[in-house]
Amino acid sequence: MNIFPIHALADNYIWMIEDTNSVVIVDPGEAAEVLSYIEVEKPSQIAILLTHKHDDHIGGVEEIIQAYPETNIYAPSEVPGFDDMTILEDGIQLDILGHTVTALLSAGHTAGHLAYIVDNQFLFSGDAMFSAGCGRVFTGDYQAAFDALETFSRLDDDIAVFAGHEYTLTNLKFAHSIFPENEVIAEALGQAEVLNAVNHPTYPSTIGREKIINIFMQAEDVTAFKDLRNLRDNF
Repeated sequence: MNIFPIHALADNYIWMIEDTNSVVIVDPGEAAEVLSYIEVEKPSQIAILLTHKHDDHIGGVEEIIQAYPETNIYAPSEVPGFDDMTILEDGIQLDILGHTVTALLSAGHTAGHLAYIVDNQFLFSGDAMFSAGCGRVFTGDYQAAFDALETFSRLDDDIAVFAGHEYTLTNLKFAHSIFPENEVIAEALGQAEVLNAVNHPTYPSTIGREKIINIFMQAEDVTAFKDLRNLRDNF
């Protein structure tokens, strides 16, 4: 198995979970590079896994399924209906092209946002959590967003994290502005600057790493979390 990103739009990642004869496509915000990959690699089975309803995560789906109509789609109920779409809910575990996938409610960014644990090793967090950050709380439900991070913090430290956008450098600059004496954050910021300079992804992270560099995960309560998120919104 191989997990790799396709860069999309301004800063999105489309995550490709590739096996010998199959591929699971996570949040295809646009189709062109995905279709190019399929044309070259010719996987015999294709599935699409969606975390939430925003266009930059689902914008490529229609074009992909028009080209490959046997593609199966898995998504939360908030996603507009596509043909052959299986609706997932919090706690559901199922097999997708040989991978064990567990859905986790991770609301706040949207009301029905789901993250996915794949094979008990990999977390695809969509826009609920980024490295050193979290998604904007468009719903206004800060408790739900805080609860999502609490859910992630209870996962095993060695679970790898793959998020929907490349925001790590800005997130760490923000964290460093809040905690300028924190040497771990300062070191992580330096690492992100090096990777960003050569356009290299800062993912995967891990749950263990996020516990020490993600100040949103460290918030003691929802009030502290909301205060941080409001500051980040204006950073």
